[in-house]
Amino acid sequence: MRINVPPVTRALILLTCSFSFVCAAARWNIPLTAEDSTAEAPDRSIPYLTLVPSKSLYYPWTVLTSIFVEQNILNFLINTTAVYLSGKYLERAWGSKDFAIVALVGAVIPNLLVIPTYVLWGTVTRNTTRADTPIAGAITLQAAFLVAFKQLVPEHTVSLYKGLIKIRVKHFPAIFLLLNTLSGIVFGTDTALLLAWYGLIITWIYLRFFKYQPELGTSTGGMRLKGDASETFAFPTFFPNAIQPPIAAVCDQVYILCCNMKIMRPFSDEAVASSNEQAMARGEAGLPTVMSRDRGARPMSRREEAERRRALALKALDERLNAANSQSSVASSAAPMAHVDQTQQPSTAA
Repeated sequence: MRINVPPVTRALILLTCSFSFVCAAARWNIPLTAEDSTAEAPDRSIPYLTLVPSKSLYYPWTVLTSIFVEQNILNFLINTTAVYLSGKYLERAWGSKDFAIVALVGAVIPNLLVIPTYVLWGTVTRNTTRADTPIAGAITLQAAFLVAFKQLVPEHTVSLYKGLIKIRVKHFPAIFLLLNTLSGIVFGTDTALLLAWYGLIITWIYLRFFKYQPELGTSTGGMRLKGDASETFAFPTFFPNAIQPPIAAVCDQVYILCCNMKIMRPFSDEAVASSNEQAMARGEAGLPTVMSRDRGARPMSRREEAERRRALALKALDERLNAANSQSSVASSAAPMAHVDQTQQPSTAA
């Protein structure tokens, strides 16, 4: 039986298996010294595979290889399962090229940001060992996948434990950040805390402002839009409703500053309208059947998928136009009634 796994997803799983095995073998061959035997946590990091901020200039490729290194069996199983399940959907939804770019941006750039963070942290606290912290694992990839699902199917509900627990996809990024933040504060896993926040923010920035999206409507003739200006993908929507207003106020100021500094271009009204139309169409479609497709089913071609998305977008646009027409008809019918009341009011008073 052939397992149908897209190529980039398959490559990510194979790289994780390979680098994790090589790192485990290299750690096994490191001899323990007398100092290591008395230390609570002996240094058995592999600086040419895992990312060590103080040694990153000597091993610059570790910003990439460290993503595929899992140093315990539990993290290995969690990561490979997440890549397998998420990659099968996202790669088929975006295509292999776009999926690979999102994976690289969401995983490599956070690792680059962690290097100056730890160096500065060690300098401020005068802790010279802080920059020697080994960094490995695919937490940034997990954050990137959660942001992608938040964009594509935010209202989809995931049922756990035979329906006892039901969680919407749009709440998963906040839960992910909360768990990693609490773990960093309580258990001292500051690496997971930093990578989770960096991975989520960097992936959101790329998907929000830079990644080209397929145009589902007909206003631009099938052209691809740059970024996703939909209201449902704004950064404050990643958090609970109670704390969204202060986050929105800060984000608005940062957005205005970036636009004034020419770092990014402001969204046009057409881009916002088209992005909202896309979000409505994705909401109507829900999760595609690629994750639960029958083995004998024929995969949908690109043209059929485009036609399906265009039909959903037209349906959503028709609903909006019908709602607007109904509101205008109610307003126009209410205007003559108000005029009649005004003309009859003096005679009644008399």
